[in-house]
Amino acid sequence: MAKSESPAPESQNDVGPIHTDVKSARRRAFLGANAGHAIEFYDYGVYGFLAAYMAANFFPSTDPVAGLLASFAVFALSFFIRPLGGLVFGPMADKVGRKKTLLTVLLMMSGSTLLIGLLPTYHQVGVLAPILLVLARLIQGLSAGGEVGTATAFVVEYSGPKRRGYSVSWLMLTAVLGFLVGSATSNGLANVLGDESMSQWGWRIPFLLAGPLGAIAIYIRLKLEDSPVFRALESSGDIEESPIRAASRMPRVLMLTFASIVMHASIFYLVSSYLGVHLRTVMKFDSGMVLWVSVGSLFYAALLMPIFGHLSDRVDRRNLLLAASIAGCITMPAFFLLSPGASNPVFFLYLWAVVTNFGLVRALVGRGLSYSLLMSRPNHTPVSSEGLGLVTRHLNPRSGVTSVVAVWPTGFTPSARVPAAIDYAIEALEVSEPS
Repeated sequence: MAKSESPAPESQNDVGPIHTDVKSARRRAFLGANAGHAIEFYDYGVYGFLAAYMAANFFPSTDPVAGLLASFAVFALSFFIRPLGGLVFGPMADKVGRKKTLLTVLLMMSGSTLLIGLLPTYHQVGVLAPILLVLARLIQGLSAGGEVGTATAFVVEYSGPKRRGYSVSWLMLTAVLGFLVGSATSNGLANVLGDESMSQWGWRIPFLLAGPLGAIAIYIRLKLEDSPVFRALESSGDIEESPIRAASRMPRVLMLTFASIVMHASIFYLVSSYLGVHLRTVMKFDSGMVLWVSVGSLFYAALLMPIFGHLSDRVDRRNLLLAASIAGCITMPAFFLLSPGASNPVFFLYLWAVVTNFGLVRALVGRGLSYSLLMSRPNHTPVSSEGLGLVTRHLNPRSGVTSVVAVWPTGFTPSARVPAAIDYAIEALEVSEPS
């Protein structure tokens, strides 16, 4: 492989003439990264919607709130283990390459999700059932911890400096689509089978589908090549021996990226994972309405993401991040109105505001722009995966407890507004932290 001359900092991410068909390689890279990314987030959509069914099968209790709390606690557990995944797979991607790492994490995620669909229930094997579920979720958390930073670095290195925001927006879009497919599949089955059949055996089907879906994504990723930028560094021997130490030399960039991501992450999972449960258990919506609200809002957000990604390549990303943060803070109190007794027009008006600002501008666009902000720094390539890992490994525990915080007070308070008030207080503290 021919060595490339060291590019200037401003053009370091330009795809050089290493591959004879750059456009074809770029298309395969984007397809492989996005297909695998969708599978990674498919599980979160499935588990978030099926939390109540998982509680009945793995955490039986006379108190339904206690069972649901235990189910979401297992959901949160995967976020707490994500930092370890970032610690393991971030340096791996920066040393041995993006392709091998992306294949490894995808195999772990699809395999562990398939495993959940095959697990015996508490009524069949007793306490062994929740233990096996926890182990499967730990594997998923490790996988997700390595996927985000590696896939983002891979896409950005193929994009070039003038298309970073747009390219990353598609990566974020496929994550939402994966989540959307997972939640829609689960919700659709619940409507067709009914609660009794869904609770007995139907909950397994969405998890089992991860097997063939993962196999397709793995096949696509097997056809990938590492980015020309990484291969040039590998050929020249300029691979950073300590990616963590090198990434830590950019403390201000890491802190700014962390601050922008942490502001939106918790509310994204509040909307994407807890909202459906809130509509069913607190507001007593039927399954059809839950499907319309949950899936429709995510689909709406996904359609707008490439537009905002394209915009981010043409205006100051910092201003967009600031606007997204302000919009999120303004619309946070809207969640207070999502309680029983609100008239339908008022409810849907405020729900639209919540989903638009939380699920799109803040949680989705904000995340993509934040990563792009970090990846835009000169001379980032040898440490890009681990740099993103440093940020996300501190973020993930905060994200994972969102649903737990949301469910917990509903067991002993008369108002459905308390969970939103608690999360709003946490958000206010995070916003006030100096960056």
